[in-house]
Amino acid sequence: MAVMKSRAVRGGIFALVTFLAGCGAASQKQTPAEDMTAADIYKRAEYSMEVQHNYKSAAKDFGDVQRLYPYSEWAKRAMIMEAYADHQAKKYEESRAAAQRYLDFYSADADAPYAQYLIALSYYDQIDKIGRDQGLTFQALKALRDVIQNYPDSRYARSAMLKFDLAFDHLAAKEMEIGRYYLKRGDYTAAINRFRAVVEQYQTTSYTPEALERLVEAYLALGLTEDAQTAGAILGHNFQSSPFYEDAFVRLKNKGLAPEAKGKGWLRALFDRGLKKAKG
Repeated sequence: MAVMKSRAVRGGIFALVTFLAGCGAASQKQTPAEDMTAADIYKRAEYSMEVQHNYKSAAKDFGDVQRLYPYSEWAKRAMIMEAYADHQAKKYEESRAAAQRYLDFYSADADAPYAQYLIALSYYDQIDKIGRDQGLTFQALKALRDVIQNYPDSRYARSAMLKFDLAFDHLAAKEMEIGRYYLKRGDYTAAINRFRAVVEQYQTTSYTPEALERLVEAYLALGLTEDAQTAGAILGHNFQSSPFYEDAFVRLKNKGLAPEAKGKGWLRALFDRGLKKAKG
């Protein structure tokens, strides 16, 4: 997943061109970092990253700048660049550690929002499969929220908001996946618990209409017709144009029932809150 480059990345392009013109990159590559200036190590790292796309090598050189010249301005720039290079190399823990160090030392710097954004990405870019451990998703949500709350005017806030919504949707997807599994096995109570979580905790996601339709199916299978009707009523009230409402309507009709808020359960309470909110 592409990463928006920080001021330090963009600012180094001119220096990189000058470096390549002034000295042979190949010969510089063979020179031990201990025998080079901070500027030359930094520029060699940029060459590895921008030209060779060797992010691991770049991260090592950026780390050497900090190790050999810890009190230089180059070290400060190298720290955020190491985080970027590690992220590009998919070394997410290392990227997160470097970005956190940057925040610890330079929390008021112009690149601080980018460092926080990289921490969020170090979690977010690993949640690529629904079946993965959801702990990463929760960590991503927390880190993305930090970007949004701590740096609302930064160029990274909008991207963080979009990714937050996608990560939130991911959690709902996991609940739906497990709920469908239980429903298929006929374990209706376990399925209902999963679909209820989507409806109550992830109601702003794209999975809410399906979760309500699945609740209709599960409650009908258990003979809990009032709950099924109420789930159908909520679905019709909020998502009447959804194909999931059509499916729920047919399921209820086949049982001689109609979408209607009934009973006193959690769904009826949810329906009543929705009506109250709509009336304002």
